[in-house]
Amino acid sequence: MLNPRLAYGAKVESGSDVTPQAYFSEPALSPDRKEIAFVSGGDIWTVSAMGGVASLLVSHPATESRPMYSPDGKQLAFVSTRTGNGDIYVLTLATGDLRRVTFDDALDQLDGWSRDGQWIYFSSTSRDIGGLNDLYRVNLAGGTPMQVSADRYTNEYFGAPAPDGSSVAFTARGIASGQWWRKGHSHIDESEIWLLRNLESGNATYERITQPGGAKEMWPMWSLDGRSLFYVSDRADGNRVGTQNIWTTNPGKATYRRLSNFTEGRVLWPSISYDGREIVFEHDFHIWKLDTESGKAAEVQLTRRGAAAGPAVEHLRLTDQISELQLSPDGKKIAFVIRGEVFAASASEGGDAARVSSTPAEESQVTWSPDSRHLAYVSDRDGTPHIFYYDFSNSSETQLTSDAADDSTPIFSPDGKSLAFLRGTRELRVLDLKAKKERVVASGTFERAPLISDRPFVWSPDSKWIAYVPLGERQFKNVYITSVDNGSSKPATFLANVFSNSLSWSPDGTFLLFDTGQRTETFQLARVDLIPRTPRYREDQFRDLFKEETPRSLTSVTRSTEAPRESVAPSATPSASPSTSPEDKKPTTKPVQVVFDDIRKRLSLLPVGVDVNYQAISPDGKSLVMIANVANQSNLYLYPLDELAREPAVAKQLTATAGFKSSAQFSPDNKEIFYLENGRIGVVSLDGRTRSLSVTAEMDVDFSREKMEVFHQAWSYLRDFFYDSNYHSANWQEVKTTYEPLVAGARTSDELRRLLQLMVGELNASHLGASAPASVTQATTGRLGLRFDRREYENNGRLRVTEVIALSPASLAGTVKTGDYIVAVDGRAIDQHTNLDDQLNYKIGRRVTLTVASNADGAGKREVVVRPVNGPTERALLYRQWVERNREYVARISNGRLGYVHMFDMGSGSLNQLYIDLDAENQARDGVVVDIRNNSGGFVNVYAIDVLARRGYLTMTLRGLRGAPARTVLGQRSLDRPTILVTNQHSLSDAEDFTEGYRTLRLGQVVGEPTAGWIIYTWNQSLIDGTILRLPRMRITANDGTDMELHPRPVDVEVTRPIGETLTDRDSQLDTAVRVLLKQLGSPQTTGN
Repeated sequence: MLNPRLAYGAKVESGSDVTPQAYFSEPALSPDRKEIAFVSGGDIWTVSAMGGVASLLVSHPATESRPMYSPDGKQLAFVSTRTGNGDIYVLTLATGDLRRVTFDDALDQLDGWSRDGQWIYFSSTSRDIGGLNDLYRVNLAGGTPMQVSADRYTNEYFGAPAPDGSSVAFTARGIASGQWWRKGHSHIDESEIWLLRNLESGNATYERITQPGGAKEMWPMWSLDGRSLFYVSDRADGNRVGTQNIWTTNPGKATYRRLSNFTEGRVLWPSISYDGREIVFEHDFHIWKLDTESGKAAEVQLTRRGAAAGPAVEHLRLTDQISELQLSPDGKKIAFVIRGEVFAASASEGGDAARVSSTPAEESQVTWSPDSRHLAYVSDRDGTPHIFYYDFSNSSETQLTSDAADDSTPIFSPDGKSLAFLRGTRELRVLDLKAKKERVVASGTFERAPLISDRPFVWSPDSKWIAYVPLGERQFKNVYITSVDNGSSKPATFLANVFSNSLSWSPDGTFLLFDTGQRTETFQLARVDLIPRTPRYREDQFRDLFKEETPRSLTSVTRSTEAPRESVAPSATPSASPSTSPEDKKPTTKPVQVVFDDIRKRLSLLPVGVDVNYQAISPDGKSLVMIANVANQSNLYLYPLDELAREPAVAKQLTATAGFKSSAQFSPDNKEIFYLENGRIGVVSLDGRTRSLSVTAEMDVDFSREKMEVFHQAWSYLRDFFYDSNYHSANWQEVKTTYEPLVAGARTSDELRRLLQLMVGELNASHLGASAPASVTQATTGRLGLRFDRREYENNGRLRVTEVIALSPASLAGTVKTGDYIVAVDGRAIDQHTNLDDQLNYKIGRRVTLTVASNADGAGKREVVVRPVNGPTERALLYRQWVERNREYVARISNGRLGYVHMFDMGSGSLNQLYIDLDAENQARDGVVVDIRNNSGGFVNVYAIDVLARRGYLTMTLRGLRGAPARTVLGQRSLDRPTILVTNQHSLSDAEDFTEGYRTLRLGQVVGEPTAGWIIYTWNQSLIDGTILRLPRMRITANDGTDMELHPRPVDVEVTRPIGETLTDRDSQLDTAVRVLLKQLGSPQTTGN
């Protein structure tokens, strides 16, 4: 493999010699096999099935995808984001008429047409738990979509109705519905083709069609006679291990045959002709066509002709999206970064900002010089992050560093003579700005920007020392102090904590402050006194009033009457080298002393009483501003540092808003604090009065240039930070060469991100992806908490209630029951052509009146007032109902002996819910079933494991009462009961850490399915256009040395739950878990505590 460092400087920009390459995807073949519709540049095109020049069919600023011809060839269905996250539209080809047929605010993924053209099938995550899909269909003429297959907490997608309409084939299990772009697979990607038979009757049955496990098998397609199914599989087959190909099988005969012969690349988004003779698909960014009889495949050669509505040069006036903010030392200016460019404006007036940088690259990590006339910042314009220097006096920019390695985090020394920065992740360097010489002052392992938000080091006030926080043994973070003159570095703290976000040196040079803590614990504020602290007494303040002042000399008086020097206005003469005007008169700074002897004993924790994320000291040293979390909200707090203050030191809340806050810093007069909140600048006084500082940054964004910077950032971040330096055997340099021309040819941001997904998919790893920034599109569709009888609605146009979700709006109304009919919404009658989602759009939190009848003829009509909730809330309620039913199920089948808990994920909220669910009733059982099926990971596995692993060693007894475990009495969470663990294919990431801990500590047996094999600790990184790139950076290894990525955690008793089992009110995995644990416990008479 090529050394990835050789790629430095190979950055692509507009005007480079890379020839743009068009990307063709998601093809569909017309029923007569004469035409292919496909997607390119976010638009839909058509071309002769023989190839040639393609014409533009559907163009819109939004993204169009997944075109599919109706069986008669007269209409084309497709998905468009023009009305939200993705709805299905139908285009009449002869007239150009366009109709919207779905109205939900979740993505509706088009799957296919019924052979009679009456029904459109799609999959959606809108009403199942945990982001999993159900299958739906909607009438072409309109109406409310109905669930076709809705096995709870199970992924069902890519539905294909059989030619006779009696059954539907679909893909089940795994996450290939969303991670289709991955090249290769882990256990969680493995999927199967299933068949739902007897679709139109009341006794539907499920049958697995393809082989169980071992492959990613999806996109079923029917032959004309319904006897054969075609699908895509990456099942190992000779030298085609892990390569996707077209396969075929005969349902019911268990015969499987590979048709195509690809040995590399991906086969994606296939579509079959009406007669089943040809399949078109996406392969290596082009359209291919396969003959189903011979198995021969060939590329369809085509070119595009047409002007798409893609972005060109866009003029922006931005007032938010600010990512960094720095107030100048004189308090008169602000510098900020927005969309990768540096701007500056007045700190008092705001208004139109002056643009400092102007490149397609990203500039970041901006900082002011002490004289408030210069800026330093980082730019990767030449392919490697380097430090640049901007002089406002002559609007000139100078490059300060040019090493082959990355440079980051520039910070000026207080005297303005030097600039400290990080080189790579191993060196802290200081650059002499006048001599232009740099030297190493400390070595270690540093977490560097942009993957950290705050600076990991700080200068002493006299510019002689630098305190810094490296990553130490066992990843502990402690403060070190190095001498700038001789590079002698020594530790100042010795804590066993792994988190620290900010470090401050007191203005008088006598102490350091830094936040420190462990995840899920309250972060504390630590103080390190650099010299033994001398007590201060309030009585001395009175005595000081009698001290004689030193008389001023005549010279001093004379000088005070002279005209001031004209040093405020910047010089018009360009400076010969970067300088911060050291000749300007400045107050003398007292030398800083650091006494390392016994410094360990001089650490104290300030009683601030809040969860500290960030802190900064005021210029006068009397106050401290903190950004802290209280009740899951980030706000600013003021804490006094004055030892002689008469009031006790208590944190005072300054802001009370829900937005994310950062970059808090004092004005030089100590009276105000500037900060960022949700990308806007805020200012708060010390008495809590807030105001906004509005700034406007104007820029022209050229998509053709910006997309290349986004690509460069994504590729470079993974080059530098992907946890495996061998890139899972992918040649990362070749990947760059492959995708550069495709990105150069991308016409929209969505197409760019699709290509980035395919690029990261080359790594065949978990925790990867490239997603759009947080959308401005809000949830709009109100949810009632009801499910309906599909056949009753499709046959008779009546919404008959089959389920009322506990605690949902309909449930809280108290009068809506299973078997009732919803006959009207806000007075508008329901029929076969009424789309309930459309009726409930923009009704979240509003009063909605339902007309409810007890039977089909409308008898006993009554009005029920409800307040609809959004989709996530309804799904959360559905989840809790699922948990409670499982708890009741386990209690029933174990005759009351066993309890049950489930963890949704490994986040702090789920940990708290675990504490709630391990209630007195569960504690009183003989044992507990611990369920982490579908657990989507997080970071609290160690805390959850502790609850199960702790064993009693003392009993405490009050007079007249039974004894209780000492852990419980003293307030520590401990179950101290036999348990059994249930896992499945969707138990991923930190859930796998939990499983490994459970097995290693021998806490009990594991039942169900092996876990996902999907575990790397990851970070999210924003790119210049707001794209969120996932960066898997930390390897997870079991005690035996096994890399847990791609290696699922095994089970002791394997049980695979068949699709459709929830419809039978059975759970074979819970049945087995209960049986195994009861066998372990023995009879009730022999069970002890």
